[in-house]
Amino acid sequence: MVQLSWWIWFHIFVFVMLALDLGVFHRKENEISVKESLIWTFVWITFALIFNLGVYRYMGSQEAYEFLTCYVLEKSLSIDNIFVMTIIFGYFKVDPRYQHRVLFWGILGALVMRIVFILGGVALIEHFHFVLYVFGAFLIYTGFKMFFSGDKEMNPENGMIYKISKKYFKMTNHFVGHKFFVKKSGIFYMTPLFLVLLIVESTDVIFALDSIPATLSVTKNPFIAYTSNIFAILGLRSLYFAFAGVIGLFRFLSYALSAVLIFIGSKMLLEHYVKISTSLSLAIVLGTIAISIIASLAIPEKKEH
Repeated sequence: MVQLSWWIWFHIFVFVMLALDLGVFHRKENEISVKESLIWTFVWITFALIFNLGVYRYMGSQEAYEFLTCYVLEKSLSIDNIFVMTIIFGYFKVDPRYQHRVLFWGILGALVMRIVFILGGVALIEHFHFVLYVFGAFLIYTGFKMFFSGDKEMNPENGMIYKISKKYFKMTNHFVGHKFFVKKSGIFYMTPLFLVLLIVESTDVIFALDSIPATLSVTKNPFIAYTSNIFAILGLRSLYFAFAGVIGLFRFLSYALSAVLIFIGSKMLLEHYVKISTSLSLAIVLGTIAISIIASLAIPEKKEH
């Protein structure tokens, strides 16, 4: 049983780091360089590994393996999120100086949504065990859907958030610096930057529908599931700025992610018949991602004439 104080101290750490991030390190809005984003990516991975050592020390080796597997799994699946964020920022032509602000506030929404999803998922599995098989089937379906969808382009204007916002809210026709809202003649107007934030938040909900069941296939411990997810999300912003420009080079990565989802879903469906250790699951996930990256770099894409 995880003590309440662990939850409290973890959230204190998260909010202190977020406050330092926005209030100190990124107080001046400027474009994030690749060098800076790589440094922050290293920092967040280091924090996650240090936390993992703490889990090993105070909770045991099994929980430490579960945390590491969930962290790697969520980190891998979040790569697909980078593809989507690149499309969203590019479509709305968001100034690179303000992209960090959108992602920062998106983290706060993700904190709330992830804990609700995880606690709800754990409760469902504990009271209705068949839900585990529903999650497994959904992951397999999502994996095959991702595999056969290929490079189908996404149009944010087709999304429900965009349509509702344009229909029911007053919105400025252009960005107003880093502001989400502006007041004109006593009336508050939404800026396109807040619309981008809403769309980014909605995509996190969609990705959570994949990643949370995948996480719960590894651990039923809410603390391990939640903290591993949050560490992966906290590092997502810096990972975005580090790889957004080159992630298109890894053309086989989406197929690897679909294979990971199919594997995890199959593992959930067959858990009573085939026992796959946490360490083996971790090796399979890492190996699949690594093979896709190596293949992407080794096999150049044929250019059409």
